[in-house]
Amino acid sequence: MNNVIINSQKQKVTTNAGKLVKTLEILGVDSIFGYPGAAVLSIYNELSYTNKITHYLVRHEQAALHAAEGYARTSGKVGVVLVTSGPGFTNTITGIANAYTDSTPLVVLVGDVPVSNKSGKVFQKVDIASMTKSCTKKTYTLTRNDDIVQILEEAFTIADTGVKGPVVIALPRDFLEMEYKSKTTNIIEYDLKTKNYSQAIEKLNKLFSESKKPLVLVGGGAARASEEIKKLIKKYNIPVVSTLMGIGIYPAEDELYVGMIGINGAYQANNVLNNCDLLVSFGAAFSDRSTCKREDFGVETKIVSVNLNLISDDFELQIKADVKDFLKQYLQTNINPNYSNWLEQVQVIKSEFCIENNTPHCLRSSYVLAALSRYTSEYKPIVVTDVGQHQMLTAKFFKFNEPGKFITSGGLGTMGFGLPAAIGAYIANPNNLILNITGDGSFQMNLQELATCREHNIPIKIIIMNNGYLGMVRQMQQKLYNKCYQVEMTNPDFVKIAEAYDLFAIRVTDKEELLPAIKKILDHKGTAIVDIMIDSFEET
Repeated sequence: MNNVIINSQKQKVTTNAGKLVKTLEILGVDSIFGYPGAAVLSIYNELSYTNKITHYLVRHEQAALHAAEGYARTSGKVGVVLVTSGPGFTNTITGIANAYTDSTPLVVLVGDVPVSNKSGKVFQKVDIASMTKSCTKKTYTLTRNDDIVQILEEAFTIADTGVKGPVVIALPRDFLEMEYKSKTTNIIEYDLKTKNYSQAIEKLNKLFSESKKPLVLVGGGAARASEEIKKLIKKYNIPVVSTLMGIGIYPAEDELYVGMIGINGAYQANNVLNNCDLLVSFGAAFSDRSTCKREDFGVETKIVSVNLNLISDDFELQIKADVKDFLKQYLQTNINPNYSNWLEQVQVIKSEFCIENNTPHCLRSSYVLAALSRYTSEYKPIVVTDVGQHQMLTAKFFKFNEPGKFITSGGLGTMGFGLPAAIGAYIANPNNLILNITGDGSFQMNLQELATCREHNIPIKIIIMNNGYLGMVRQMQQKLYNKCYQVEMTNPDFVKIAEAYDLFAIRVTDKEELLPAIKKILDHKGTAIVDIMIDSFEET
């Protein structure tokens, strides 16, 4: 555990807290993001005896959840969080909900008041199970009759099986301090047998054969199936679009990729979507941000959905399946469609779109992000965004060619996600360049995590798109509420804030300063910040 001296005395592991730490080791956990308190000090004490698990002390419990998400989404492992009772837990709710909506596998270990002291008014007592009911896959509230080993094994399996998501384990203080005794009860069994999709494959082949203008839609649920999707696209020569969460699963620089669809999507992608006659979706949830008005979406288009969840009875075909498993079987079949006329039409639509920035000195996000994408392309960076205009413009103008390179808060839209998630991404990928692209509003939600960066010497590069507004809200107020703004921000000096944390920072005010500043932060060995003063009225 960082900043904690490993206890040199041998301790016999007899308590539930000790067995918990040993089980985490066996499960392959190497990193925990947390914040201590009285209810979980027995766990922290046991962590002092291991050199296999590193604990990262964040400065706010919400940040622990986001850091664990960044870790999980870039490592393929389950992220682990450890927090104390009462406000220690309640501060995690936003992060748990974020992980739930974006299907990120987490196990959240939460301290709780003693089992023997739950009646009446008790310090830091909250109803953990009730508060997590709508935003977890499962919540355990342990008693003396539970086996911590079995519970942990189940929790990790549940979090990482099927539609992934967070699992919460409430750990009463007296339970943790009890002597461990094995009490294995009913074991949860999962049907992991590969299903036969021959009938669904036959129906899909028929739809492909009848189609003149097919389109593939890639969502976040297809992250494990990147190679299979690339094989399908090349085999049939079909254009492909993505949702926000599907960005990078198919290479953005491939000629068959059109762009991101939805309310904040690219013009050419939405145009192609509106003109297709068959939409085959892999791992997309069809959220309102992707479909705009759901009742008007794809009215004249046949829609096929391959997903672990059933989406709509109005679709032509729904295939309940893991995308990778389904495509492995599907790619064994052969049809020979010809979509050349459709591809020509798609290329015409794509050619109508271009990036323009005619203002000589004013920095626009589109210009900054396109330049940053080109300049850092050789590093193949992992890019973590916050939420707002910068997020959508990153999705449009940054080129992502691999899965797991674009990490963002999609379903919940959580400002403050970016910095801690970037920390987690670095912990999982210490040899990668990690960029945190954020806005001046989002950055201030969790900027205290600069202390975590400094303490652990985490060399992420933070790009603040500073327009003095909550830009996305201002954009809506301009269009819908007659420019009635309440979102102009009086910001602090971010460079001075960085210096207060003993970190390197630089400010950019015009185009000529941009590339030299990017070079400086990339060359800097530790955490580095560039505060870019951008056009206040640019829109997505």
